[in-house]
Amino acid sequence: MRPAVFLDRDGTLIEDVGYLDAIERLVLFPWTVDTVRALNRAGLPVVVITNQSGVARGYFTEQFVDDTHREIAARLAAGGARIDAYYHCPHHPDGHVSPYARDCDCRKPACGLIDRAARDLNLDVSRSFVVGDKWIDVGLARAAGAHGILVRTGTGAAEIRRRPDLTADAIVDNLAAAASWILERLRSGDRVIGDRRSPI
Repeated sequence: MRPAVFLDRDGTLIEDVGYLDAIERLVLFPWTVDTVRALNRAGLPVVVITNQSGVARGYFTEQFVDDTHREIAARLAAGGARIDAYYHCPHHPDGHVSPYARDCDCRKPACGLIDRAARDLNLDVSRSFVVGDKWIDVGLARAAGAHGILVRTGTGAAEIRRRPDLTADAIVDNLAAAASWILERLRSGDRVIGDRRSPI
């Protein structure tokens, strides 16, 4: 089994524009293509794990989520990069669109999507990394037994100010810095040991 890099989408891979409900509002960060390509070249599967409660709230459909991921894939491919798989949770207990308005086991920080990806792609989650701009992404890493990295893009800087008492295996400026941190540790063979207090 292989380690992987699990990426949050909005605020980590692409700019967070609120509820992304039109392809025209989709903006990759300037470093996204190069960073994903570097992870690809290192032989690491790159997997998107994203909460998309806008489906449950009626802001957009699951088809639109899939269309958005196809657009991201096309833009990455133009630069020689790829995401190996996309997984999204469309649920929220406060939603109003049936059957999405419910509790589930796939909304981060629950592990349902990572568990599914691990089965589908034969991944070793204990050697994997979760990168995101919210403490729930670090919480997902903790719950799954992976290593959690918080980025300051998106809501990351505000998350740090809101809960400065919480910790991650690393807190870095952006996805490019997260990838550098991951690759350096894999090259050196370091064991990544962080504070395992749950951030949620």
